[in-house]
Amino acid sequence: MAHLDRIFHSLSDSTRRAVIAQLAHGPASVGDLAQRHSMALPSFMKHVRVLEESEIVISRKMGRVRMCQLRPDALAVAQGWLERERHIWESRLDRLDSFVETLAEQDNTHGRK
Repeated sequence: MAHLDRIFHSLSDSTRRAVIAQLAHGPASVGDLAQRHSMALPSFMKHVRVLEESEIVISRKMGRVRMCQLRPDALAVAQGWLERERHIWESRLDRLDSFVETLAEQDNTHGRK
């Protein structure tokens, strides 16, 4: 669960979500990513580190430039958790719907409207 917590922590910030969206188009340098955000480079690098720690983004130094890219399977853990939760809640809501329908049928058979 710690890895899942790190992923959701990463996604909780709009700057980091914007970086993920940028990287969805392909690898980019930290400088190119940072240009779209109005903050100092050291502050921006903190966001990159959070994304790296959650294993959503990997970066590597190429000469003087640090390149970032999304890990293709990075959000699979979160997606799996969300699917399981969705299934649980759909099942609960289906049972509630059945219960409400049963109550309505009972009211109709007893002459209540």
